Amino acid sequence: MKDFPAAYQASAGSALDVDKDLYRSIAESVDSRRLVDRFAIPIRSGRAWKVPAGHVFRIVTIEGPQVADLNLWSLHNPRERMWASRTRQLQAAHVTVFDRLWSTLPYLRPIATITSDSLASYGIDEFGGRIHDLLGTRCDPYVNRMLTGEDFDFCCHSNLVRAVAPHGLTELDVHDVLNVFQCTGLNAQDKYFMRASPARTGDHLEFFAEIDLLCALSTCPGGDLSVPLWGPEARDPLEVCRPLGIEVYEVDKAVLAGWKPPSVAVYGGGHGLGLKSPPWAKTS
Repeated sequence: MKDFPAAYQASAGSALDVDKDLYRSIAESVDSRRLVDRFAIPIRSGRAWKVPAGHVFRIVTIEGPQVADLNLWSLHNPRERMWASRTRQLQAAHVTVFDRLWSTLPYLRPIATITSDSLASYGIDEFGGRIHDLLGTRCDPYVNRMLTGEDFDFCCHSNLVRAVAPHGLTELDVHDVLNVFQCTGLNAQDKYFMRASPARTGDHLEFFAEIDLLCALSTCPGGDLSVPLWGPEARDPLEVCRPLGIEVYEVDKAVLAGWKPPSVAVYGGGHGLGLKSPPWAKTS
């Protein structure tokens, strides 16, 4: 199959032109970092936490493979949140080091950048599967009820709802996710597939917070996705569900010399709302 150029290209100096030297320095600054928070998220649950701009946070497989669903918001304005579909267009459908997670309109800026990924070398497997996807979204109790006729309150959507409630957010704030440690792709019928996570104990995905963030993560009730969730062979995957660890670090300010949080988008128009007709319209 012929390769075809990406729709969005990174030209020198553009917003898509990442300063790789900076993010390499951040990734390599492990010895000079200061740990500010560390906790575990139990199986089939969720938790939210804050990450100041200029800090990094890691998601770690502390007991073996486990997939997770990640949401991000601006800490001070939750209307600005991670935009999965635009990130998929600007970066990739599966993200890794140097890829950035972008926020929704009208803000449109990178809110987190991936600095380290222990599974970056996985590449593409024989089925076309890759790691850390923006293709799918969180499992939810509505689809579960539709497909099984049963209520289940510990889908990733519900886990995230419970996680953000103490921060004043609701179900309406939960959004499309980054599927961390999840191996996915599109099959020959152009349908989304999921494979067992290849993660091992100690694997991690690390992010640099470009702005003050509120983060939330759900440990998926599907565990490592090695057990069929649908169809005639489906069974409860409880035995392959594992907790995940979160670590938050302050980065040495010397490493961040010259860095500053990105500004929101500078589009200055009014969407044409004040115009009687568009400028290219014919006039008599």
